[in-house]
Amino acid sequence: MKSATGVRGVIGAAVVTVALVVTSLAVWSSPGGGAAPPSLEAQLAAAQAENERLQQELWSAEGKLNSTPSPRPTPTPTKTPKPTPTAKPKPKPTAEPAPPADNGPDTIVVYRDPAIEGQPAPPPPPAPAPEPAAPAPVTAPSVESILNPAQRYFGMYTTQAPYNFATFDDAAVKAGSRQSLVGYFSGWDQPFRSDAVRRSWERGLVPMLTWESRPMLAGNDQPEDPEYSLPLILSGKFDAYLTQYAKDIVKTGLPLAIRLNHEMNGTWYPWSEQKADGTSLNGNRPGDYAATWRYVHDIFEKAGANKYVMWVWAPNIVNNLASRHQGIEYTRSLYPGDEYVDIVGVSGYLRSPFRSGQTFTFDYTFGRTLEQLRAITDKPLFLAEVGATEIGGKKPEWVTDFFDAFARPENADIIGFAWFNLTVTTFSGGERVTNDWRIESRADSLAAFKDGLLDPGGNFTIIPYT
Repeated sequence: MKSATGVRGVIGAAVVTVALVVTSLAVWSSPGGGAAPPSLEAQLAAAQAENERLQQELWSAEGKLNSTPSPRPTPTPTKTPKPTPTAKPKPKPTAEPAPPADNGPDTIVVYRDPAIEGQPAPPPPPAPAPEPAAPAPVTAPSVESILNPAQRYFGMYTTQAPYNFATFDDAAVKAGSRQSLVGYFSGWDQPFRSDAVRRSWERGLVPMLTWESRPMLAGNDQPEDPEYSLPLILSGKFDAYLTQYAKDIVKTGLPLAIRLNHEMNGTWYPWSEQKADGTSLNGNRPGDYAATWRYVHDIFEKAGANKYVMWVWAPNIVNNLASRHQGIEYTRSLYPGDEYVDIVGVSGYLRSPFRSGQTFTFDYTFGRTLEQLRAITDKPLFLAEVGATEIGGKKPEWVTDFFDAFARPENADIIGFAWFNLTVTTFSGGERVTNDWRIESRADSLAAFKDGLLDPGGNFTIIPYT
């Protein structure tokens, strides 16, 4: 199908044809025009025929452009004009013809829009924005300085930190100070999370990973898990996983504390050696726990990761253990040795059921355990997981004495604590119990916590929340 441009070309051709005919007439009728031309009538008839032919092409092109062609008009006959005789001019003396004028190169005509003529040129486009500066590298103090702090650590576990700090920050506002350490958990079915360490140090927080040799979502009521027994770990089943984990720590290049397989002197985790009656738990044998700790430590040493890792060995308080597990001999049998441990931690809670003669004090909760640990090693001590229930109404009293204990000279080797700031439902004494461990569980409990934390006698790192 012809375009509108093609139609315009046909019309232009018709105009050119008529112009050529007229021009030819003028040339043939001028002196010296060459051979005698055809008669004027014949030339006009030929021109008319050519015009009709071109008109037919024009109608054909227009018909193809329009979906419904219009009827073609009938051409009106044109009378042939009679030529007017032309008087012959008198001959004049001919001069030499002038040479053709040199008009130079072809002329390009530029058409300007009068609407913008005389207006200033548009401004140049703005320069591109500079490339954003690369984020500052995350830095951290040395491992040695972390192990020997000038002030005590105020640490905390919340539901999502260090991946999301919403509840973590909310607790800081209520406590009257930012935390200086963040605790979190991971299982052996998960890779190393470098973002947890980086996000912690971006806020100046020491990251403490509780690393459990079992799947992350396993419950505390699942002490038997043959796929994660200590003999299997010692057989090399997890060597590839452990080696990659250590390499990822080296790649991250930032320090962190690892609390490996905590509360091993209890009976509720698959890495414990004995049940309450002294029989094997999860296929583990006496001595397997300490051997497994050293085994994992040595894999990290080979990968170069121990320059970044502070190993936290953290049993449970002995008060509520089976009687055969409360003595120092059992506790000592689980200790891997000073060369494999950097910090000695302990888990301890004020929790029901309460025993006859129990006092709601720091010494009743932690005293016997700390005595054993100090007899085993002189490593710095850290209360790695603590909390208090509202059941019984003794939480404010216990919290007050908890903080008072830090001012006592005998506890100068305790470098801080990490509060378990969650509400948890568990089985205790065969009953389902919900414990609200949070510092803000009640107004009087929060007031006791805030007063104790901000007391200069405790020598905690206080960072006002702004």
